[in-house]
Parts: sequence; structure tokens; C-alpha cells
Amino acid sequence: MAREKFQTLTEPMFYILLSLRRECCGTDIMAQVAALTHGRVDLGPGTLYNLLDSFQKAGMIRETSVLGRKRSYLITSKGQEALETEYRRLLALTEDYKACMEGEDLS
Repeated sequence: MAREKFQTLTEPMFYILLSLRRECCGTDIMAQVAALTHGRVDLGPGTLYNLLDSFQKAGMIRETSVLGRKRSYLITSKGQEALETEYRRLLALTEDYKACMEGEDLS
């Protein structure tokens, strides 16, 4: 069975939505993702703008302003819900890991 689009988020998706809690443009998003992840997640412009387009079509973000080629975006309530759902999913994964590894001797 195919997974529904945005049922789970990739790291770039998660960090883009996280960055858009405040209005910002593409270059600001790339800088915020790099700062939040200490460079671990490298978000290129192709990936960023494809995801922004997909998020916008899905109603997860909205365009807030256009100044020439510079476009700014903000997360919507639907996007915030997806971000929170993914956060809870990740917490459940870490709790499962802890429960499985607790008391287990790995040597």
C-alpha cells in the first residue's frame, strides 16, 4: 500500500515547516535549516523550492509576499498540524528505542 503524501516528513520537510513558523523567504529558510541542524541537513535550492511548491499546493504553507523574485511564506494551521504529528511520531520512535535498549548489554 502506498504511503499518503506527507504522512511522514523527511528531515528537509520537517525543518522547512519548522522554519516557517515565522515568515521568511527561501534563502532565510536555507540559512535557518543549516543553523538548526548545525549543517547536518544540507538543503539545496532545487529541493527547497520543489517542497515549497508541494507544501503550498497541499495548503500547508501560504505565500505572504512577493518582491520581484523574492517570495516569502508562512506555515498554515494544516502545516502546523503536520509538523506536530511528525514530532509526536519521532517521540514515539525514540521511546520505543529506549524501551527496547533499556537494560540490554550491547558488548
